[in-house]
Amino acid sequence: MTVDSAEFTRAMARVPAPVTVATTVTASGEHRGFTGSSFSALSLDPPLVLICLDKKASTHDAFTTAEHFLVNVLARGQAEVALRFAKSGVDRFADGDMVPCERGLPGLAAAAARVACSLHAVMDGGDHSILVGRVETAYVSTRTPLVYSDRAFALPVPADRLTAVR
Repeated sequence: MTVDSAEFTRAMARVPAPVTVATTVTASGEHRGFTGSSFSALSLDPPLVLICLDKKASTHDAFTTAEHFLVNVLARGQAEVALRFAKSGVDRFADGDMVPCERGLPGLAAAAARVACSLHAVMDGGDHSILVGRVETAYVSTRTPLVYSDRAFALPVPADRLTAVR
């Protein structure tokens, strides 16, 4: 028995995910980027992460052939960046908020974290490609990361603000 796609989509919407914008620069110097919420650590030794990209995305070829890419973990107040990089047919870099960061790749100076990678592997993931990046450098700020759950942006609750359930 196979799950209904609408039911599967509703179930996965309940899973909180980080909000990220991945960026790269093509061989001809063009900036490319997309919003991704399927981002995760994969391995500590070697340090690997993964991010998934729809095979129909306009940025697919740029990322599957890139030597390097940067994953920006968005922070509080950066939801509009996620929405802009999720749109098709717009200049995602027009706002000028992406500046040269690690490896000279376009990044958000005020991101919660940034992870610069060399492309380690591209794997098949059904209608998506799984981009596996070998982490070369990482940057971590003190900003609170943005989370996406139930089709809305949210902020995590710090552990020191949680109360014990009795």
